[in-house]
Amino acid sequence: MIEARARVVAVEGAHAWVEVSEQPGGCGRCDEPGGCRSLKLSGLFRDPQQRFRLPNHIGARPGDSVRVCMSDGAPLRAALASYGLGALLTVCGGGLAALLGGGGDAWVLGGALGGLALAALVNRTLMRSRRWRGGLQMTVAGDAPSCTAGGAHG
Repeated sequence: MIEARARVVAVEGAHAWVEVSEQPGGCGRCDEPGGCRSLKLSGLFRDPQQRFRLPNHIGARPGDSVRVCMSDGAPLRAALASYGLGALLTVCGGGLAALLGGGGDAWVLGGALGGLALAALVNRTLMRSRRWRGGLQMTVAGDAPSCTAGGAHG
């Protein structure tokens, strides 16, 4: 599980507003030689979101120290669906149009746009799927040393 320390700032019904108290670490090599510095680059354009509204399955109260947990593969799945699928279908659509349409630029552009539109449709369908969204959700866990699949709700 990916986890970050947070503090509950407010509770609204069955949800808790939590504020992340530590910067997300990524791979932890941001300042080392060979590190990608992706977190530092993203901070140049906008501050990362620090407050999240999450289901409060543990009954946390304002001021409580908690952990925000997300399954290990969730960020990769989301990135592949949003960026990878779009890139793949754009290239495939353009290539298919070049083969079938004689290779004219207008055909390739149309095929690439068609592939991109198909990727957007697939992503919209995925976001409507409860199962897909459930795999990407963050949960609140007690202030234990690590989040576990069973401990995130109990």
